[in-house]
Amino acid sequence: MTFPVGLRLVLGGNVFGWTADEPGSRAVLDRFAAAGGTLVDTADVYSAWAPGHTGGESEVILGRWLATQPAERRPQVATKVSQHPQFPGLSAANVRAAAHASLQRLGVERIDLYYAHFDDAATPLDETAGAFSALVDEGLVGAIGISNYTAERIDEWFAAVQRDGLHAPVALQPHYNLVERGYEGPLAERARRYDLAVFPYFGLARGFLTGKYRDGAAAVDSPRAEGALPYLNDRGRAVLAVLDELAAAHGTSQAAVALAWLHAQPTITAPIASARTLSQLEDLLASATLDLAADELAALTAASA
Repeated sequence: MTFPVGLRLVLGGNVFGWTADEPGSRAVLDRFAAAGGTLVDTADVYSAWAPGHTGGESEVILGRWLATQPAERRPQVATKVSQHPQFPGLSAANVRAAAHASLQRLGVERIDLYYAHFDDAATPLDETAGAFSALVDEGLVGAIGISNYTAERIDEWFAAVQRDGLHAPVALQPHYNLVERGYEGPLAERARRYDLAVFPYFGLARGFLTGKYRDGAAAVDSPRAEGALPYLNDRGRAVLAVLDELAAAHGTSQAAVALAWLHAQPTITAPIASARTLSQLEDLLASATLDLAADELAALTAASA
């Protein structure tokens, strides 16, 4: 069973309470829901890295917004465990404690999709798998996801599922975009083998694929610029050139084209992308209805090879 979504886009919540303040975050969430968005992705660690933050800021803002929404308009929520400063790792006790903390911050009775955020080599994988499965049995979690796991460790998780009669993961969240294509090997094969819904993160390569970061005009006023600028090399320039051409041809943005390429790739359910502002969100929403022709997809694939 894969995890269903009603729009070819998942809204990333990593910016909520970080680069997007609460009013801005609520405006983005309102627009996403109005456009038919059905899944918002966050994590308990967002945004512990920011000065003065402790983690959970994104969940708190999302939870306050959810409390104002009628049931029929509420999107599903995905969150994650293993990186929060107070809840590190994936021991059974920690998974349970972190889940209850996330439930409280989100103000919900059930986490729709709960991810193991990063693998924890110090904890036996069957212990982690069992802890997630127990949360499903208790009705505290609707479905299980895996993020940042190797193909071999995914195999181990599913071996534990079969051996111990556990609830199986239904979703995979890998790092994947036009300039980060390591997913297209064993991980993609595991997605097919285990029928996993795949929600790539950093779908816009930390903002690089929006076209904002270029020679002579690279923006340095954003906390995310440091992560985007390393892509400004010959390969990145080649990708931007094709994105520019296709964005002009379709009357849309580079971001929309980049995400449209991503959701057209085999095994991909919907990319995750975040927006600080309504104008940024409109570019993301445009991607959900943009279907690129086969030759256009091939041109982007070749440029990014």
